[in-house]
Amino acid sequence: MLSPSNLRVFVSCESADMRKSFDGLSGMCRAHLGEDPTSGQVFVFFNRRRDQVKALWWDASGFAIWHKRLERGRFHCGDRQGPISSVELAMILEGIEVKGARRYRRFRLKQAASPSENPCNDAGLRVS
Repeated sequence: MLSPSNLRVFVSCESADMRKSFDGLSGMCRAHLGEDPTSGQVFVFFNRRRDQVKALWWDASGFAIWHKRLERGRFHCGDRQGPISSVELAMILEGIEVKGARRYRRFRLKQAASPSENPCNDAGLRVS
């Protein structure tokens, strides 16, 4: 999956009414995630049964929505809320439970020191 490295994905564990469209989902971005929906980031919402997902993002000219409904099965996103990586989003959409996944150490350029240095990456996955 190719995506810009600076693109951030936010997931809401609060179940969303899939009848909501641009205004309703952007309101959820502000209320539940505390984020500005016009920031250009991707905001992901699941319904109560976890068989539908909507993604909302703002490009240069307006909002866009992507919507998917599973014919069988459920999305396993856990009770996570907040930022996730685009790789984790791809795993959730493909039916892989992120909680049990293991990420192996890879080369990364040094970045500014984060406030809390821990052995887990941003996704909460332990780095070996």
